[in-house]
Amino acid sequence: MILPGATVEASTPKVTGQKASPAAATVANPVSLVNLFQGTDSTPIFSRGNTLPIAAYPFGMAHWTLQSRDNTPWMFQPRERRLQGLRSTHQLSPWLGDYGQATFLPFSGDIRPDASSRASSYRPEDAKLSPHSMLFKLLRYEIDVELIPTERGALMSAAYTKPGKPGWLIDIPGEHPPTWQPDEAHHTIAFTSSANEGGVPKDFATYYLLHFSQPWASIDLKQQKGHTIGMVTFDPAVRNVEVRVATSFISFEQAQRNLDLELGTQSADALRHKGESVWNDHLGRIKVKGADLDQQRTFYSCLYRTLLFPRIWHEPDASGAMHHRSPYNGNVVPGLMYADHGYWDVYRAWYPLMTILFPERLGEILQAWVNVYKEGGWLPQFPCPGYRACMTGSLIDSLFGDAAAKNLQGFDLATAYVGLRKHATQPGDPDAGYGRRGIEQYLKYGYDPADLVDQSAAETVDAAYGDFCIAQVAKALGHEDDYKMFMKRSENWRHLFDPSTNFLRGKNSDGKWLEPFDPVTWGNPYVEGSAWQHRWDVPHDMDGLITAMGGPAKAVATLEEMITRQADFNVGVYGDEIHEMSEMAAVPFGQYAHSNQPVHHVLYIFAAAGRPDRTRYWARKVLEELYSPDTFAGDEDTGSMAAWYILSSLGFYPLCPGKPEYMLGQAFFPSITVRLPNNKTLQIENSASSPEAKSVAFNGKPIHAPSISHAALMEGGHLAFR
Repeated sequence: MILPGATVEASTPKVTGQKASPAAATVANPVSLVNLFQGTDSTPIFSRGNTLPIAAYPFGMAHWTLQSRDNTPWMFQPRERRLQGLRSTHQLSPWLGDYGQATFLPFSGDIRPDASSRASSYRPEDAKLSPHSMLFKLLRYEIDVELIPTERGALMSAAYTKPGKPGWLIDIPGEHPPTWQPDEAHHTIAFTSSANEGGVPKDFATYYLLHFSQPWASIDLKQQKGHTIGMVTFDPAVRNVEVRVATSFISFEQAQRNLDLELGTQSADALRHKGESVWNDHLGRIKVKGADLDQQRTFYSCLYRTLLFPRIWHEPDASGAMHHRSPYNGNVVPGLMYADHGYWDVYRAWYPLMTILFPERLGEILQAWVNVYKEGGWLPQFPCPGYRACMTGSLIDSLFGDAAAKNLQGFDLATAYVGLRKHATQPGDPDAGYGRRGIEQYLKYGYDPADLVDQSAAETVDAAYGDFCIAQVAKALGHEDDYKMFMKRSENWRHLFDPSTNFLRGKNSDGKWLEPFDPVTWGNPYVEGSAWQHRWDVPHDMDGLITAMGGPAKAVATLEEMITRQADFNVGVYGDEIHEMSEMAAVPFGQYAHSNQPVHHVLYIFAAAGRPDRTRYWARKVLEELYSPDTFAGDEDTGSMAAWYILSSLGFYPLCPGKPEYMLGQAFFPSITVRLPNNKTLQIENSASSPEAKSVAFNGKPIHAPSISHAALMEGGHLAFR
């Protein structure tokens, strides 16, 4: 959103407004500070977030974005000043593609309907873009356009000023003709979009229902390569058209129900005000004071990013109870469902953040993952929207381990444990998106051999950490024998620790190290990194790893070396320089590749090793240099990069999800108020006169330990950095 008094570069919608006083007041309207363009200036070879400018409700089923490119997952580029339409999107990441999408564009006069030919200029510096309203002018057609999202739909409006016949275009992707049902008497069009890149059930479709405020003069359906284009035109006297859109994954009847419940006959003003209120309530869970304008915009843009995924997949039935079409068996079944979250990305920071800010919502989300097990027989590895194979490990273990350790309520922990134990003891089908890769070898050798399992070192340490997390669930449920068994298995990382190099390494089935060893070569036996980025992949036994490395002083020296040495790399099995390599090399943080998630706990190991001052120094440097209102250091990945910023700004971070504690850093702002559940408040104060605090106190009592418990934080109180 362009703020009053801001200036904008001609080439890109980057906001550079004047900074406020360091003593700026607490933000009263945080949604006004959200920059939808944060992270969008990305390409397949260099990511500054790989995000989209999304208008939606928090966790909304329907996301809406601007489309400037067609036939590519990188569908929006902020430096391109022409738009092809407003897109209903369900894309988790450009690397996994979209599904059930459709694009809408109001127009005037005669046009060629293909995406590039129909595109119109717009001025991003004049646009007012926020999570609850996208307002801009299509200059070619002289149309003022607004989109106001709801949870499962949107109100789109067009005000036509150019003489000529007004129209509305609907672009549905797919080689096969969709269902298309116009109803002239009721001014409605129902259609389906079945486009997808996988992970959907048989006969999948997103069901769209459009209600136009005006009768149309003509309607036409055109087939183009890979697209079906609907062209709706109105009488030239018509100057304003509203389109109420509802979506469903169940049926047209359900789409009508969603439209009636969420849009009905409510005015644009009422819907806009409601969306703004919902966003301010969610963003207002944290209020910062004393931040300058850029810091406020960075903070609330990041918090907005944490509230978009996973998306709601359930819908209300005729009685108001929730049901959903299961992405796992294709049936319509009762209960909650969420979709589109990559556990490999989000387990480190996003889920722990939700245990603090939105535990009631997190209980729902975890119950959805339990429902996946009930419907598909396995817990998911990377739901998008159903089973998808992506990245290493079964990191859903961390979600339930952390929830069990923190006594989170609202989901069926016992059934979750059955699913967790299954993939930790039985072979599944990792290529289909469930079960641990190499579980048979892991059980036989105590590790995944490099000659038998791809990305074997990463798979082994993920499995060992997963075993620790499953042990926490077993403990909470009173399964003492299983607890002991999984805790013993959690020590399997030791099979891959090489004391001669102090790295975790690949090992073959004959017990010999994978040779040659080069700590800066990326890929197999690691994933999206080298031995340096995976050196600290033992969050559950950091004391054991530090001891194995030679003690705290040696670990601290190694951490400093990691961050200050060259950012050199060899491409390894990738063959080419992948974008994660480029992003690491682009910033002066050595082998600390904050652009990807495996290192996100590393700075807090300093505190665990007795040097909280180095945690504070380096975390602050990352907060200041690798985040802005406009960019991220790498793929943002459904809230993971943003959640790191939020937690680190609060002054603490979970070194090991599955342990109910947070390592202490230092609050980034002078004053932060966190609204906790049950009307409790956590007040965080940073009154340090120098960049680094010398002491920490909670409710007036000094904290001498490097961490603070989750239970203490959730009781509220006063956390002071002095």
